[in-house]
Amino acid sequence: MLKAVLFDMDGVIVDTEPLHRKAYYQMFNDVNIEVNDALYESFTGQSTINICKRLVDHFNIKQAPETLVSTKRKHFKYLFENDSGLVLIDGVLERIKDYYANGVKLVVASSASMPNIERIFNRFDLNQYFMGKFSGADLEKSKPHPEIFLKAAKHTDQDKSECMVIEDSTNGIKAAHAAGIFCAGFKSKHSSGQDYALANMVVSSFEELSYDKQHLYFK
Repeated sequence: MLKAVLFDMDGVIVDTEPLHRKAYYQMFNDVNIEVNDALYESFTGQSTINICKRLVDHFNIKQAPETLVSTKRKHFKYLFENDSGLVLIDGVLERIKDYYANGVKLVVASSASMPNIERIFNRFDLNQYFMGKFSGADLEKSKPHPEIFLKAAKHTDQDKSECMVIEDSTNGIKAAHAAGIFCAGFKSKHSSGQDYALANMVVSSFEELSYDKQHLYFK
């Protein structure tokens, strides 16, 4: 029986990717580097600090990774507060309410920083539905390491066999697989260049993940 759902945030709950992309490319311009699409797509699901560490190594950048993180977050904060295009993913609020009404415990497990998670949850009034929030930026290991999902599942006090992860990125799906937790790969128009091979199921809309339909996978 499905008793807990562990949500990724970016690309699953809210489409912040366009804002993140703008913020990253503004930061790339600030440090005078050119990042191609393939390299940028490989960052999906990783924490900002790990991405910036990769950039420093790859481009031999003189600034510290923490400096790049600060620059990128400054740009993102401005965009978050001034860009009107930020909205919830179609159907996700209905599904969150559906799970909540059926007694399913909800936790967010995202590579985003906790301040960004809190901004999203406050902006869209989501705190009332979720019992916990985990930020990969606060953990020792980033996705695709399973640490964040193992901690999130433990937080629910439910057996891993009764938990489901909803993820849209290669790294997130790998993390769920490594954690031994059922993973629904959410393949939407906001996700590109991602590998869903390790997902237990692949969906393109939240209607496919309704509580009533989960009896097919959770007995």
